[in-house]
Amino acid sequence: MQDIRDQVFRDICGKKFRAVLLAERDGVLSGVEEAVKTAQELGVTWKSDCKEGDRLIAGQVFAELVASPKEMAMAEERMIGELAKASGIATAANYAVQLAAGKIGIVSGSWKKMPPCMKNAVRQAVVTGGASFRICDLPMLYMDKNFVTMFGSVKAILDAVADLKDVNKVVQIRGVLETVRDECLEALEGHANILMVDTGNLSDVDICLALLEEKNCRDQVKVAFAGNVHMEDIPRYAEKGIDILCIGKEIIDAPLLDMKLNVLEEV
Repeated sequence: MQDIRDQVFRDICGKKFRAVLLAERDGVLSGVEEAVKTAQELGVTWKSDCKEGDRLIAGQVFAELVASPKEMAMAEERMIGELAKASGIATAANYAVQLAAGKIGIVSGSWKKMPPCMKNAVRQAVVTGGASFRICDLPMLYMDKNFVTMFGSVKAILDAVADLKDVNKVVQIRGVLETVRDECLEALEGHANILMVDTGNLSDVDICLALLEEKNCRDQVKVAFAGNVHMEDIPRYAEKGIDILCIGKEIIDAPLLDMKLNVLEEV
């Protein structure tokens, strides 16, 4: 199918124009590597002193482009797409990290729910913002509620993986098949490294933390919390003694960092 832009630009197709990319609000820049690749694919000249993770202020020009008319139109269509969503996620992740003030780790694992074509960009954006996209370092085994349900208990799944050494074992605590306390106790007895209390109920965290103190293993086991966590709640959670806070939608579904491509002049 013929690209209608070939007809639109037929009389000026041999010309080159200079344009700038600018941010429309403050934020953290992400998606730079993919944007540069796209520029190369399109034949657009990219010039920028900004790099992944740099802070932008509203109205700031962060890149300059030189391209033919059709290339410029395609650049506006594709390159902003590489940058705006990723930068929005990075900005939200960075805001969460700032609210945590070093008192609690911020994780956003909801990249798993995104379309496969977006997952790499989303993971990079989370990291660019200063958060993590995994609850702990690899090698890791995350035993979620479905693992527990299929095995019948937290104890059963941990017994099944008892021979896996030097692996961070994370157990999702939901209090479905047993009480939260019983699931936490079985997780401790099965040598889990992280207890992920995924109930959205802070009283369940209190139960978990009290049990760790009772068993004198608070320093050996980390506690993570998830479930309808909102940004404004981060300072309060940090004071609870939680080690890791998992935030999904408020980071991954963050609004775009709006950007504009403005053509300035012929070169």
